[in-house]
Amino acid sequence: MSKPTMKALYYSSAKNFTIKEVPIPEVQDNEVLLKVTYCGVCGTDAHIHEGEFMAQFPLIPGHEAVGVAVEVGKDVQNFKKGDRCVADVGITCDNCFYCRRGKTLLCENFRARGVSSSGGFAEYIAYPQHKLYKINKISDLEATLAEPLACAIHGVDVIQPKVGSEVLLLGAGPTGLMLSQLLKLNGASKVVIAANKGIKMDIAKDIEAADAYIELDRANPGPQWAKLKEEHPFGFDIVVEATGVESIIQDSINYVRRGGTLLVYGVYEDKARVSWPPSKIFGDEIRVYHTGLIFVAIADPSNTSRAERSRPREWYVSVHGSQTCS
Repeated sequence: MSKPTMKALYYSSAKNFTIKEVPIPEVQDNEVLLKVTYCGVCGTDAHIHEGEFMAQFPLIPGHEAVGVAVEVGKDVQNFKKGDRCVADVGITCDNCFYCRRGKTLLCENFRARGVSSSGGFAEYIAYPQHKLYKINKISDLEATLAEPLACAIHGVDVIQPKVGSEVLLLGAGPTGLMLSQLLKLNGASKVVIAANKGIKMDIAKDIEAADAYIELDRANPGPQWAKLKEEHPFGFDIVVEATGVESIIQDSINYVRRGGTLLVYGVYEDKARVSWPPSKIFGDEIRVYHTGLIFVAIADPSNTSRAERSRPREWYVSVHGSQTCS
């Protein structure tokens, strides 16, 4: 007897994908099978498409899945059919050097659903019960933001901002905007966002994500950068690089105040490199941090685009602005 199947966005290798019929995951004793209702499209998916960011093929991508429980394993106690859920996508061994020290994000055997293991761009996905969280008062669409919000919270936990800190956020992507709001809630006295003119900056202003905005001219941003340095000659206590652009991270160190902090928050091409003088970091006592980050395509649940499973190429182009999909 043949196994039941589902439709999934299936990559045979980097850049090569199609809609394919694949077996529905078999539910293990401690797992819950979700019927996927939404799955966020993330900026990281563009890197996965290129074969970067730990991607392993063949692969069903999608690491921001939300769904409703349709089957539960016999050992599952805290979930039942009909529960709406969102999941932690990390897969850790819980036994390596780092896991035994409570640093599971640094697991030597770390994998992630939708990156190096089958993800949520499919009709169904199964998760162990300890990786699931019930959704209560928000919609399934809003719940796609749970994972990127967790990334932003982790960023705040890492840098431990002091009350009264002045912050520069480079880039106005969705997760960066979450982080800017969290920094304001955690005592930042001033948050400045510097980003290209366009819809992202418009959204930043609409939600009042910052106290000041530097709109960069894509063709000639030099005057705006010069104005930023003129208005803030001593730089900022905290600089967050959230663009994933090599040239921006290279220059970001120059906006950090002496004794300040740089948070490397973007996702970069594997070939990206920076070269900062060690004397700059040493002499100015600059702390440099990085946190794992995933950008989501959905910035505001009330103002977003949705993609149909049957037309993957169209929405990949709309999200990533590229015609490289084969």
